[in-house]
Amino acid sequence: MRTNNCIFIFVFLMILFYQDLKAQHSDKNWIRPANAKSEAMLGISNGIVFSIWPTGVEGDRENTGGPRGLIRVGYENKGAVYLINFLAIEPVVSGKIEYSEISPSLIDNQWGKLMWAGESETDTAYFGGAKTRGIILHPDSQHPEVEELSVYIFMERFKNGAHPYLRLFIRSDNPEELGIEVFNHSGSVPMQRCAVTATMGNYSRLRKLHLKDKVINSTALYKGYEEIGFTEKESYAVSQLWKAGNGDVIAVAESDEDFNSLSSWPQEKNYLDRAGWRYRPNLKLSQYWRKGASEYDYSLMLRVNGRAKYWSGGSPNKQDYIDIPGGPSFENFELRESYHPAQKVYFGVTKKTAQQLLLSKF
Repeated sequence: MRTNNCIFIFVFLMILFYQDLKAQHSDKNWIRPANAKSEAMLGISNGIVFSIWPTGVEGDRENTGGPRGLIRVGYENKGAVYLINFLAIEPVVSGKIEYSEISPSLIDNQWGKLMWAGESETDTAYFGGAKTRGIILHPDSQHPEVEELSVYIFMERFKNGAHPYLRLFIRSDNPEELGIEVFNHSGSVPMQRCAVTATMGNYSRLRKLHLKDKVINSTALYKGYEEIGFTEKESYAVSQLWKAGNGDVIAVAESDEDFNSLSSWPQEKNYLDRAGWRYRPNLKLSQYWRKGASEYDYSLMLRVNGRAKYWSGGSPNKQDYIDIPGGPSFENFELRESYHPAQKVYFGVTKKTAQQLLLSKF
C-alpha cells in the first residue's frame, strides 16, 4: 500500500511539474501583463500586440492618454514593439452609425468610449488596469501544442443603445493575426452591423489594395483630392474579393513604397513639428482582413476611405495639416457585414508582401 501511495504521489508531483514547466514555456513567447494592476497590453513575440487606453504599445512614448475608444495594434520585432494601427468599433442602429473613438463617454462626456479587459464574458466590471493576464487555451484538439491567448474587451454603451463587446485572441501558430469575435450584451438594442475598422492606414502609407483580379492604388483612386478630411468612393462586394484555396476571403493593403522611402521623413519645419507621423517600425509590414470560408455571407463587403493629409485633431485650419508624402493613402480599411452574435473576423499585420500572403495557407 505504501509503495502504491509513493507511486501516486510521484506521478502527481510529475504532473504538477509538467504543468508548471508548460506554463513557463508558454510565457516565453506570450506578451502578458505581470499582474492585474499592470498596463493592459497583450500579444506574442514576433507578431501582434494590442493594448487599450491609456496603455500604448510603444511604452512611454504613448502613455500620455491619446485617443480613447480605440484598440491599439502593434507588432513585436527584435525585442521592440511598434504601433501599426488603431481598431475602432462602429455599431449601426436604425441605419445610423456611431464611432467608438468620437462617441462621448457616459462618464465625462469626452470623446471616446472607455474600454477595459476581462477574463470571461461575465467579468464585466470596469477596471482601469489589465485586470487579467489573458487566458491560455488549446483550441485545436488535433494539435494540442497550439496555444491561444484570449481576452474579452468591454466598452461603454453607445448613445444609439448598442452595447457590443469583443473577444480578442491570438494563436501561437499564426502570431501575425488578431482574431476578433463580436458579441452584444443582453440589454443592447438590435444592431444591423457592428464593424471593427482599422482607422490609421495613412501611418503605414497603405496605397495598394489587392482584390480578386486587380490592384487599386489610392493615388489614382483619389487623384486630385487635396482637402483636409476623408474622401470615399465605392465599396467592394464579396464577389470582388480575393479567395484563398480553402475558401477564406482576404483583403490586403500595403504601401507602394520600399522601406527606405517609407521610413524617411521630410526635413522641413512643418514635418519635423509633426514627426509623430513618421513611420517608426524597423521593417515594412502588410495589413489584411480575413473571413473564414464558413464565417461569412453575401452581405460581406470591403470598405475603404482615404486621406491626402495627416489627421490634425479635427482642426478646421488647413495650415495645421501636412500632406502625406507620396500622395493620398487609404485610411479606414474594414470588412462590413450584417451583424450576428459571435461573428468572427481576423486582422493581420505581416512581414509578408501581399503576393506572398495571397499564396499562403491559413
